[in-house]
Parts: sequence; C-alpha cells; structure tokens
Amino acid sequence: MVTKKLKELEELENKYLKKYAYFLKFAEHEILVGLDTGRKNLKYWKKLYGTKIKVGRNNQKTGISVYSRGAERVIYALLNGKGIGDPNSAPVGSDLFFEVDDAFIHIDLKTVGASLKKGTSSNIGDFKEDIFVGENQNSYSGIIKVKNKPSRSYKANLPTKYTINGKTKPCLTYFICILYDKDTLETLLINILCMPNGELEPIYRDRPLKAGKNVGKTRFNFSRTENFELLEGPKRIQVTYVNENMDAKYQNQLSFLLNIHKFSIK
Repeated sequence: MVTKKLKELEELENKYLKKYAYFLKFAEHEILVGLDTGRKNLKYWKKLYGTKIKVGRNNQKTGISVYSRGAERVIYALLNGKGIGDPNSAPVGSDLFFEVDDAFIHIDLKTVGASLKKGTSSNIGDFKEDIFVGENQNSYSGIIKVKNKPSRSYKANLPTKYTINGKTKPCLTYFICILYDKDTLETLLINILCMPNGELEPIYRDRPLKAGKNVGKTRFNFSRTENFELLEGPKRIQVTYVNENMDAKYQNQLSFLLNIHKFSIK
C-alpha cells in the first residue's frame, strides 16, 4: 500500500542520491586523476600486485586484485573532504557512515575488473545488472527467488531507521560502483546506486534481491529496480562517468547502464 510516509522516504533517498551524483560529476577530474595515479607508478608495485595467492583449478595460481584499495583511498578522501554530515563510528555498516539532519547514510564502494584478453577472467557480469551487497550494507530484508529451487528468506543487518536521543531518522544505503579494465587499469564506468530502504519491501517485493554465489548471500538486482517507483521520473541509478574510448565489446555488455547514462545528470 502506497502511503505518504513511503513516498517521503523515496523523496529522501532521491535527494541524497542526486547530491552524491552531482558531487561525483563535479569531482570527476580529481577522481579520474586519482584513479590513474596507480597506473602511472605501476613499475613500483607491479610485482606486488595481487600478492595474495590462491590455487585454482589445475593448480594454477591466481592473484587477488588490489585495485579496490587504491580506489577506496581516492573516493573516500574526496567524500570525507566534502563534509556532508557527521561521521559515525558504529562498527556495523558500510565503509562510510554519516549522520545528516534527516537521515543516516551508508555508502560503500564496489570495484569490478573486466578484461577482453582471451583466457583472462572478466567479472563484468558482476557489474552490469546487479552487484554483491553484504548484510551489513543494507536494510532490505525479503525473499530471494532461486531458479528451479525453493525461495529463501534474506535478513539484512542494518535497521530501516535509527532512533537516537528520541529522534528517528531513516537509514539510506548507496553504492558507488567503478568498472575498470584489468589489463590497462583504465576506468571504464562509474555509477552510484540507491538500494531501497527495507520499509519499501511492500512496493518492490523480491525484485531488489538476487541469489548470490553462496547460500545466504545476496546481490542488489538494480536492473529490476531502476526507478523510484513512488515518484515520477527519478531513477535509482546515476551513471556519472563513461569512458568515451571504451571498446565496443564492453559497450555491448553494458547496454543497460549506457542507456541509463542518457537520463543521468550531466
């Protein structure tokens, strides 16, 4: 049932989505320069890249990308410098957790590496329509439908709202997502997503949730929840940067997000 309270909740989610999207666009040059610094001094750390080694099939050794560490350093430094709200030290939540006058805001960074090289693993499928989210990064509890298997319940760890000193504020969750080329370390696409607050479950039902690779884990299925459904026009996705020199093969796989880019802030 659509209520005034739920509509106001979506208006609040959209308010801060636009604030952060405008910031990402305003700081685009600084973000790209910062992300590119790791590529410029590659010779100093190339041998250490992916120093955590695990053994895969056929005893092949594979490195775990450390790109995300540098990206987090860049994005979080800029966001912290912007000074939106007061940082909160609660141990449960996303990497960034702020309190503002009318909400508590969780922001997490997701980085995904893609490759066009034959024989090289590419995780672009983990980026183009849905992303992994942790239980401590969202408040959307609900049902996950699994193809050819029984549905299962999902319990998010964040509350839908916080009541502190007698004042109640909703919990808002956002994900800044960066796709990069694993071979060149070029940034391909940047977007920011707003995952619905758990109180909106009567509206979105099971659509935001998609089964993760492991039982009990979930992915935010943003391709099925692209709009603020109680508002007229605004989208829950803002694509703030697209690499103009992106290979056509990447473009074909990213058609959904590239179409969203047409409606995003400029």
